[in-house]
Amino acid sequence: MTPAISASDTFRRRLLGSEHLIGTFIKTPTCHSIEILGGVGFDFVVIDEEHAPFDRSAIDVGLLAARAAGTAGLVRVAQPTAANILSALDSGAAGVLVPHVSSPAKAKDIAEACRYRGGRRGFSNSPRAGGYGALSMWPHVDAADAATTVIAMIEDPEALDCIDAIVAVEGIDGIFLGRGDLTVALGADAMDAPAVRAAIERVTQAARAARKPICAMAGSTADAAALQALGVTAFIVASDQGFLRQAAAKALTDFAVLAA
Repeated sequence: MTPAISASDTFRRRLLGSEHLIGTFIKTPTCHSIEILGGVGFDFVVIDEEHAPFDRSAIDVGLLAARAAGTAGLVRVAQPTAANILSALDSGAAGVLVPHVSSPAKAKDIAEACRYRGGRRGFSNSPRAGGYGALSMWPHVDAADAATTVIAMIEDPEALDCIDAIVAVEGIDGIFLGRGDLTVALGADAMDAPAVRAAIERVTQAARAARKPICAMAGSTADAAALQALGVTAFIVASDQGFLRQAAAKALTDFAVLAA
């Protein structure tokens, strides 16, 4: 018996193949929004341990929901430690987004924490990732190394000085444009300020040269089109809470006419 092929198993191949992918952040530690978004047809969700109240149990349930809904479940880890990354991968994450990757050394440590062969990932085939023991040692190692997606978030000014070396690190599958953090760190007025645009162009140029896929958060279709022109192929749109707020605000406005 072997585990069925899931969206998690194909996400890395689709990302590396520069397919057009749409995902969203998950901020609410419950399975229901993930089931809804997967059912709608989102290619992936990113469980946000960094900026939302997720513990290991909630992440585990969220990743189970992603599998049930047929969408790839990734985790934005709060800390880039080997133990924290391992807990997400053992729970069946399709991959990780790692914040503040600001040096080649940090990128190398992260890549090694995510891989068995040539890396330092702690072995166990007993969790969900190994089919609860359905996969023996080496089939699990090969399957995990082939499917695990490692995305480095570039969101610090110091990363710009060594971006070519960061994107060249073996085992880093793609990069995420951290425009919000870069804007704050650079003291810019907005994400479209000249300094931020220059930083983004520098990062995307390096990623394209290294043939590494680029992921970014898009605020609108116009924003996404501009990012697409820079080489972005995977887009994160809003979050479960953002969608809830937008829909609720629209409904309240629509029904307010009845009180007039």
